[in-house]
Amino acid sequence: MASRDGTEAGLQEEDKENPPKRARGAPSKFLVLHGINLNMFGKRDPKHYGTATLKDIDSELQALAKELQVELECFQSNCEGAMCERIHRAHDEGIAGVVINAGAWTHFSYGIRDALAILKCPVLEVHMSNVHAREQFRHHSVVSEIVKGVICGLGTNSYVLALRAAVDCARKGEP
Repeated sequence: MASRDGTEAGLQEEDKENPPKRARGAPSKFLVLHGINLNMFGKRDPKHYGTATLKDIDSELQALAKELQVELECFQSNCEGAMCERIHRAHDEGIAGVVINAGAWTHFSYGIRDALAILKCPVLEVHMSNVHAREQFRHHSVVSEIVKGVICGLGTNSYVLALRAAVDCARKGEP
């Protein structure tokens, strides 16, 4: 399950004994990155983010990963450097695809943007709220120009659709 302190997270104990079945030769490991303040989902501004907690979101994504027969790691950090280092490790590990909600870093973190640009796999940017219907500063993303696609405004479905898209792109060999 996801780590809330910026450390690497692995599979839940029960998943280690029964890893998801994978199609032979299929991309296997995907990564969901939750940025700054997203550990506060369920407590923070339910009008924009709903009432689902980060644990709820991660559980829903783990169930989807099992259905799609892929391994999934969920990682959250409030430290920009820890997020960049996790992205660097994703490159070294050959992660098949990434879904990222960078939170407020979306609007100004060239460090995270540049780390993501190193990846050779599909990267999908997500936001729970419709950032284009909110404050002006939220309309700009420094990440959008280097990702495969952006999904926003659909609550937890933004994550679900992005993971499905990342897996589909990886299986087709699309970066």
